[in-house]
Amino acid sequence: MDRRKGRILKSTVFVLLAVLAAAGIVYAVGGRRSSDASDNENNGDAATVDLSAPSPADESGDDETGQAPPDMNTENAEDQNLTESGLKYSIGPYSDEGYTLEKVVVLSRHNIRSPLTGPRSSIYSLTPYSWCEWSSPPAELSVKGGTLETEMGQYFRRWLEAEGLFEENYRPAEDEVRIYANSWQRTVATARFFSTGLLPVSNMGVEHHKGINNVDSVFYPRFTFFSSAYREDALAEMEGLYYLAMPDLSCDYRLLTDVLDMEDSDAYQKGSFTGFSMDVPTFNLSKGNEPTVNGSLKTACQLSDALILQYYEEPDRYSEISGRDLTGEEWEAIGEIKDIYGDVLFTSPLVAVNIAHPLLVEMDNELNEGGRRFSFICGHDSNLASVLAALEAEDYRLPEAIEKRTPIGSKIVVSCWKREDGEEYMSLDLVYQTAAQMRNVEILDESNPPGIYGIRLKGLEMDENGLYRATDVKGRFEEKIGEYDSLKDAYK
Repeated sequence: MDRRKGRILKSTVFVLLAVLAAAGIVYAVGGRRSSDASDNENNGDAATVDLSAPSPADESGDDETGQAPPDMNTENAEDQNLTESGLKYSIGPYSDEGYTLEKVVVLSRHNIRSPLTGPRSSIYSLTPYSWCEWSSPPAELSVKGGTLETEMGQYFRRWLEAEGLFEENYRPAEDEVRIYANSWQRTVATARFFSTGLLPVSNMGVEHHKGINNVDSVFYPRFTFFSSAYREDALAEMEGLYYLAMPDLSCDYRLLTDVLDMEDSDAYQKGSFTGFSMDVPTFNLSKGNEPTVNGSLKTACQLSDALILQYYEEPDRYSEISGRDLTGEEWEAIGEIKDIYGDVLFTSPLVAVNIAHPLLVEMDNELNEGGRRFSFICGHDSNLASVLAALEAEDYRLPEAIEKRTPIGSKIVVSCWKREDGEEYMSLDLVYQTAAQMRNVEILDESNPPGIYGIRLKGLEMDENGLYRATDVKGRFEEKIGEYDSLKDAYK
């Protein structure tokens, strides 16, 4: 079969999947909703919404098909090592008895920032409502974001001290700890606040390789390998993900239009915006650049991003200016737009193994760096999404979060453990502050841990203690790093 026929076959399969999706089998990440989110009654209170509690339609724990909701693992729900929503009580193994923590590597998303665009951008003309006054310039870490990240650093410090990797008031020797960030202000500042909480008496510096607000190539999710044949197949995968997301995305668009009263906006009244389109958007793929998209998906993502960031920064702002309270389900539907945007652009197999390659190499080097105890690498949601996709993480939806994939401030945590018999193991967890913890700026400790969600890797066996053999995880990194080189042979 030649490549063009192969692409036609792929596109046909994706269209078939889209048809099935329209019949009720919808976007795998977004999951099923029993009704349009825009049809929900506005009887929720944004100030008190509990994202961990079931909605009235979900009180049985099952959706209308009789299956568990997508962010509830039925096996995990019965596991005494997990909370009812499927979260772990601590990073690493369910029980650390007989295990010693040897090393930790963290890939983090920056914490709360202001929107990427300023007051003259389109998001200000697409709603009659005014956005909040941000505590930082566009795209920079907010004051609240710094506070939350310091708290997360303090949680990690107490955990590492309890596990014996750090002694109290630890001052690392040279090369024992690495704090490395992309050179954007929000990532450098996040790393600085995290290290302040982690190492309060060490005055640890933040390593970054460019001037402030210049991108470091390690964190730039761009195509470093490219060919016309590769572009065709990568584009087919991205379009396939979009087709699968269309049913949920259509509901989300209607909700967003209603929530922001977009039909009363200047842009709508002047005709420069006429509503969101479900047409397949234009994806832009070229060598040396990151994948981008034009059209409704991009616009909706910008609005979703700003609205969610505003919720984190000033949780009561929307209800104060609109007179309307959104339910937890509605906030999650708004967040789903961002999740779909990130999944479509950064997580298809051919794209992920390409754009995540520099960070896979960086993380693999840290895992194998002798003498290193702790590594903190701070980047962006696109970095976490592409790394997880490249490593073939099983599908998931994070409980007690608005963003179900890579929430603001979330972290991939790879912890390395040695058992008493000398066998080495690894745990992979997504660690994040829940929506309630961010809203209330809650102190994180053993009695109130952050969200800790165990990552399952396809094809690798996890033992009863929630651990993988270290050789298996390292082998997965080596395999996926090698797949990048294989692209050059497959797409000559």
